[in-house]
Amino acid sequence: MKSASYIKYIFALLLFGSNGIVASYILLSSVEIVYLRTLIGSLLLILIFVLTKQKVQFWKNKLHFLYLVISGVAMGASWLFLFEAYKQIGVSIATLAYYCGPIMVMILSPLLFKEKMTMAKMLGFIAVILGMLFVNKEAFLQGEISRGLIFGLLSAIMYAMIVIFNKKAVTIKGLENATCQLVVSFITVAIFMMFKQGLVVNVVEGNWLPILILGIVNTGIGCYFYFSSIGHLPVQSVSILGYLDPLSALVFSALFLAEQLSFHQMIGAALILGGAALGELFQPKKVTSRGKLVKL
Repeated sequence: MKSASYIKYIFALLLFGSNGIVASYILLSSVEIVYLRTLIGSLLLILIFVLTKQKVQFWKNKLHFLYLVISGVAMGASWLFLFEAYKQIGVSIATLAYYCGPIMVMILSPLLFKEKMTMAKMLGFIAVILGMLFVNKEAFLQGEISRGLIFGLLSAIMYAMIVIFNKKAVTIKGLENATCQLVVSFITVAIFMMFKQGLVVNVVEGNWLPILILGIVNTGIGCYFYFSSIGHLPVQSVSILGYLDPLSALVFSALFLAEQLSFHQMIGAALILGGAALGELFQPKKVTSRGKLVKL
């Protein structure tokens, strides 16, 4: 069971890491891409939910469902910001900006989850800040911050909200969690798009294949594998393997889009990913009343 969960989790991370690559082959605006992505992904998860005869239980705890709704809204907003950042500053830099999200969760965890602020978390936070300075050295020296970078950082803030509120929805798990969250994210994007331009999307001939790959494989299957596996894996394993997502995105963007990071941007990338990992991996542990080790 656990080995299957590892395989599903790793596969999901690699799919997420290829999102920007697949999206680069779609000649639509970022809003339209996210709209179709969430629509197709939601329909697939609903179909899987019905075919596997899952029980609907989210209504039993209304507060936890509210938390999941907030997480779903944040997911929709996060993808809107992230895919716009992909278009403006490229997959590599956008991914690095997005991965400031985990460090935001670490900094807020003492307030929200009564977790201790450790030295590792503080050093990780400093490393991420330095990493962003290295990655965007020229822009900062010129006193400018690009719109693309702003969108990337906004996606990171939304990422933090996804994690925080999903963590609070403890009674809604697995496929039901993934389905509810993705449906809510679709509704969020659809409402935004309706006011912005209407819900009709004119897809250019030849774009349906990458759209279907992004919606069915990267989103539907990816979210199903992700949310159905993390509950069966140790927290530390989830944290360590989670960095396959941004690392694979950097590798894929170099291989398929010919995006190259400069030397100081590579240093920045190492600081961002290393800083985020440092705060997650080097944490003291305590024994709970049930004798299990948990993160502080």
